[in-house]
Amino acid sequence: MHMIGTFWALVPAIVAIVLALCTKEVYSSLFIGIVVGAVFFVIDPASGASGFSGFLNHLFSDGLVANIADSYNIGILIFMVILGTMVALMNRAGGSAAFGNWAKTHIKTKAGAQVATILLGILIFIDDYFNCLTVGSVMKPVTDKHGVSKEKLAYLIDATAAPVCIIAPISSWAAAVAGFVTEGENGIALFCKAIPFNFYALLTIVMMFAMVFMKFEYGTMSKYEKALSIMNDSADELAQEETKGKVIDLILPVAVLIVFCVLGMIYSGGFFDGESESYLNFIDAFSNSDASVGLVIGSTGALIIAIIYFMCRKVLSFKNAMACLPDGFKAMVPAILILCLAWTLKGMTDSLEAKQFVAGLVEGSAAGLKMFLPAIIFVIACFLAFATGTSWGTFGILIPICIAAFPEGAIRIISISACMAGAVCGDHCSPISDTTIMASAGAQCDHVNHVSTQLPYAITVAAVSFVTYIIAGITLGLGIVLSGIISWICGLALMAGTLFLMKKKFGK
Repeated sequence: MHMIGTFWALVPAIVAIVLALCTKEVYSSLFIGIVVGAVFFVIDPASGASGFSGFLNHLFSDGLVANIADSYNIGILIFMVILGTMVALMNRAGGSAAFGNWAKTHIKTKAGAQVATILLGILIFIDDYFNCLTVGSVMKPVTDKHGVSKEKLAYLIDATAAPVCIIAPISSWAAAVAGFVTEGENGIALFCKAIPFNFYALLTIVMMFAMVFMKFEYGTMSKYEKALSIMNDSADELAQEETKGKVIDLILPVAVLIVFCVLGMIYSGGFFDGESESYLNFIDAFSNSDASVGLVIGSTGALIIAIIYFMCRKVLSFKNAMACLPDGFKAMVPAILILCLAWTLKGMTDSLEAKQFVAGLVEGSAAGLKMFLPAIIFVIACFLAFATGTSWGTFGILIPICIAAFPEGAIRIISISACMAGAVCGDHCSPISDTTIMASAGAQCDHVNHVSTQLPYAITVAAVSFVTYIIAGITLGLGIVLSGIISWICGLALMAGTLFLMKKKFGK
């Protein structure tokens, strides 16, 4: 029976997603999806594997062990542990409590706490992993005080991670997209041209602010937002008792972390290599950077500086600082476990050639539907990223197809924008996406709760974006500038109308 390169290649991811949403237990759901993928691989005669030994080898050796041992993945795991340690350091030094006390006098409303979270998420545009964990650790004491649920905080973190990185020319995502442009064109320049047509990312930001100021929720999010947590009161008491720390004990380590991570990324891209042409070009260094290596270098340097700083301030002894290492690791264990299983599931769908199957569908349907092509690409990218849990993998398969199918012209730019927007949308919705997982970790929110509360919001923006891409395709003959203006007017009007209808129906 043929499984590789067919619809069956998507079934393991679908099984994992359905089980996670039904059982609300993500670990076993992901593992069952991995087992299904290994079974399908062995069943296909073209795989070259057979029998129980072939199943075990593909499940563990080629699956779990190979994916966890991948150098890029190991770098991300190290980065997460170091970030967890940084958070533990700031908490033990009293920086988080001091920031909570400061926020009492400067951030006085629930809306203010949410807006501050959104603005911080937009400011940390370098990398989505860094964004998720940093924004969560900094803003959670503030949102707890003002009665913002963990689920809403997780949504705000997730919605300012990938959607912001995909419209920031200086980010690891821009570097990834540029790396998939293989025909000699300046990938960063093409990325910048596509930003105004990334409707999903931009409308997501619009929706976040609109939901805060319109003061309503819908879907399962409303249930969590209405519930008052006793933990908020205990968090306030803790903040009042902890007085040895200062606000600078939180702000300075985070600022150093941001600066060092930027330096680490451009270092990995050759910026400080005197023999390289990128020595004088910051953008080229970002394009050539290895996010995994750069973030590890930057976060390690920031961790060393933070330990020295807290010891000089005499708020932590060296022994207490070292005790934060296992504490940081323990805090990140659930997210690390989910990430490892999600990476393995992605490896299973890759071995079954799920991406190639979807790519064939794109190439087969694109020829006669140029007017609706942006919307079609958006939907396919959504589906592929949702099923595989990776937007970068979606970029890698669809962007080269768009470039090959449309060598020049406005349709090329809008199609690439649709690919990026759809990939981010699918990544945003997927329970097995690493960004979604780390947003849950950053907000200390139950992962399945985060996914279920976020989905209605993400689907709303996705539906508006889909219609906007149809309008963009229809008006493309008027020129790219006029098409963009008309599309944005229609998209914003549709978003406003949708939200007003939602508030009228669910506002009470």
